[in-house]
Amino acid sequence: MTARLPPILLGLLAPLVVAADKPVLVPDISARQVQIRYSFTGAQLLLFGAVIYPGGRPPNRPLDIAVVLRGPVQPILVREKQKIAGIWMNADSNRFRSAPSFYAVASSRPIKDLVNDRTAAIYELGLHNLQLSPGGGALPEKERRFEAGLLDLRRRHGLYYEDPHGVEINGGVLYRATITIPSQVPVGTYTAETFLIDRGRVLAAATRDIQIDKSGFERFVALAARRHQFLYGLASVALSLALGWAAAAAFRRRI
Repeated sequence: MTARLPPILLGLLAPLVVAADKPVLVPDISARQVQIRYSFTGAQLLLFGAVIYPGGRPPNRPLDIAVVLRGPVQPILVREKQKIAGIWMNADSNRFRSAPSFYAVASSRPIKDLVNDRTAAIYELGLHNLQLSPGGGALPEKERRFEAGLLDLRRRHGLYYEDPHGVEINGGVLYRATITIPSQVPVGTYTAETFLIDRGRVLAAATRDIQIDKSGFERFVALAARRHQFLYGLASVALSLALGWAAAAAFRRRI
């Protein structure tokens, strides 16, 4: 007679059996924390790792990898300027409830060659697949116009970008990608997502967190602005008045 496992034990072992038939990503990051000081001019993060295949052997066809680094989401108000009577003025605006403060995607091939539009939208792969959550109430044409404007603005500031050939894969097992963080990057918790893709399907995914924060005097100023807003505002006004008085006094002496 052969022993039979209880149904409850089979249910507990089923996920392990299924997982054993799928590859597993083991990602890592060159720095889990990035400190922003007065001399901060940007940084480069190396995202690397390995793919563990069932049986220890990679398939006989090349697989692809996409890496996404995403900053904390935040609400944002986008204003549109128009030239009225020879003067550039704010003519219209649109609010987004949540938009990534930073978004960068690197892949072994262009995203359009890796997955279809539906899969790209599900995993938010690519700038045009970001879920920006507009505030609502605006016509679809207006929302699309402001979404394009937001993407273009943050792309020009280096906060959003794509690198369709930014992931290097060695032997089908080891991978690496370098992502540049600009100097004006917002602080907060960032998420690095890695996707293993085979013939349009995401086989495995893994995430790692990165903390970007200010240190030294910049940290003191940032904490003071959050914890003591009223006093911080008074100090800023007083400093502005003092600098203006000093500049006026220096100008009078030269005259």
